Amino acid sequence: MVSFNIEAERENMANQNVLIVDAFNLTLSTEGLPNPSIYSIASQQKRPPVVPCGGYTNKKKIMLQNLETNAAAGARPNNCWVESIRASSPTHMKSITPSLLEEKRAWIIRHPSALDMFHEITEASKGKQIVMFLDYDGTLSPIVENPDRAFMSGKMRRAVRQLAKYFPTAIVTGRCRDKVYDFVKLAELYYAGSHGMDIKGPTKGLKYNQKSKVVNFQPASEFLPLIDKVYKVLVEKTKSTPGARVENNKFCISVHFRCVDEKKWNDLAQKVKEVVNEYPQLNWRQGRMVMEIRPKIEWDKGKALEFLLECLGFADCSNVFPVYIGDDTTDEDAFKILRKREQGFGILVSKFPKKTSASYSLREPDEVMDFLQKLVRWKRDSADTTKSKV
Repeated sequence: MVSFNIEAERENMANQNVLIVDAFNLTLSTEGLPNPSIYSIASQQKRPPVVPCGGYTNKKKIMLQNLETNAAAGARPNNCWVESIRASSPTHMKSITPSLLEEKRAWIIRHPSALDMFHEITEASKGKQIVMFLDYDGTLSPIVENPDRAFMSGKMRRAVRQLAKYFPTAIVTGRCRDKVYDFVKLAELYYAGSHGMDIKGPTKGLKYNQKSKVVNFQPASEFLPLIDKVYKVLVEKTKSTPGARVENNKFCISVHFRCVDEKKWNDLAQKVKEVVNEYPQLNWRQGRMVMEIRPKIEWDKGKALEFLLECLGFADCSNVFPVYIGDDTTDEDAFKILRKREQGFGILVSKFPKKTSASYSLREPDEVMDFLQKLVRWKRDSADTTKSKV
């Protein structure tokens, strides 16, 4: 049985204007579900489960697949795109129907809490080098209306600093590398900005592996003039849309629409696509209330993860255990790589069911911090036990 924080869920739903029903006053089990035999009890597993991606009905899967196909093909945004954003927004969940309740139960069984499964996770990592990869927005800091105000707490910073003492740690973000460094302010970390297109190693701290390399990598440097040009065009093009914010992240551009009236979402997306369509070297991708414009190169957060493992000397090692924690659709590239490698696992940060390739879940940055602190305590206690036996 997987524990479920009812009070936290009630508080979250109240904040999101969601109708709370008595049926949610429960602990998660398979009792009462149709075909309960199809659900495995996650807490009985002794290693990170290889589970099917999902948690969505077939209808929703088809809609998402169509959206991804259209975006990849450069199709213009349409009302389906807008409806998908609305459907994924908690503020539009007016009631909890039995089918939604069942869907959430099934999703949490497929993607159990990394805190609840901590013992199984550490057991699977024994004898291996854990390497930590962390997204920033929505993972180490809360999602805020103004992206320039996405500060991480001092407590979170201390947790990440302690983490880096025991494990190689990288921040992998869509943000400009310099900007995210200004937020985190820890020189002992690896930083992969612009979705991994701007990577730099620690400026202080110990090497974790004798094969580690000095890292300073920018696979999309030739696109810098183009990105600057398109950024200026987008600023001009979107200035008539109240609440739209265009952010230059050096090797990519983010168009935030969190503060844009929903009635203007489709219009804004069409403006962005009209600009992007004029530059065949670029493409766009949907993120969490953001449109990302990037160079058309075979590079993403998953490729950045593999590159950093290689720089650390773990490219072809069987004794490495990568852990990637993130909340956005762009983090799925890294989750998929971990599944393909059959090493380590991904943790999705989300309060609501989402289609994901992650094995586990955490609900919010506070739970991420709890997980990181727990990992540090486990490593410290393990080291103390080893010393006492010598």
